[in-house]
Amino acid sequence: MQTQLEKAKRFRALHERPGIFVIPNPWDAGSAKLLAALGFEALATTSLGWAASLGRADGTLSREDILANCRAIAEATELPVSTDLENGYADDPRQAALSMRLAAEAGAVGGSIEDASGDRAKPIYDFGLAVERVAAAVQVARSLPFPFTLTARAENFLHGRPDLDDTIRRLQAFAAAGADVLYAPGLRDLDTIRRVAAAVPKPLNVVMGLADPDLTVQQLGAAGVKRISVGGALARLALAKVREAALAMKEQGSFRWVHDILPRNDVRTLFPR
Repeated sequence: MQTQLEKAKRFRALHERPGIFVIPNPWDAGSAKLLAALGFEALATTSLGWAASLGRADGTLSREDILANCRAIAEATELPVSTDLENGYADDPRQAALSMRLAAEAGAVGGSIEDASGDRAKPIYDFGLAVERVAAAVQVARSLPFPFTLTARAENFLHGRPDLDDTIRRLQAFAAAGADVLYAPGLRDLDTIRRVAAAVPKPLNVVMGLADPDLTVQQLGAAGVKRISVGGALARLALAKVREAALAMKEQGSFRWVHDILPRNDVRTLFPR
């Protein structure tokens, strides 16, 4: 069994080696084991996916809920895990930054902090406060006994503010504050992604649950992207497939979807006694 330090070094190395990599987003221990068995090199949690599995809306879970999910996923495999910590569950920089330490205690070797406030009237933190929050998170991350990979997120495009110049300005400031990875969810087209990647000095994460789904890993790599995640997209796909099968039963009396289920032996291999 690898130590947390060893996992942290492996995760950091993924960002430092040449080329691009995919970090998929399991929503529970079972989906984490499945993705690990397929050969992925690291995992990232999804607040949306975990919330949906609990019958809750994204953004309604507590920090304790998120940390419990992080712990379950981190314990499910030997892969490095980065956790979605939303806005740190606090407006105050020091309180939000505490989430990094708590995530590390839950087994994560990386985590993200975003500049979305959760306030519908003012959904994005002012620039200065946003940078201060990232700087506080960096300070906590650097105090840990292993290289915790901190991702800083600029959320403009998710909250009705498609201001690319401000998004780039924020990402550049987050990099200057010490963030290891930069992330602006909601970037959709390749030209915009290429512009952001060229403008920032740290590895860029793009989430393909929100970008043009026709883009490929190769195209994104050529555009300067280092890391690809999918957010809650896999969890939403699972729900879509269950809904499709349930409607076939209810409306057509059909069980043909059974042809597509995971074989029992595969399930036993994934989840041995």
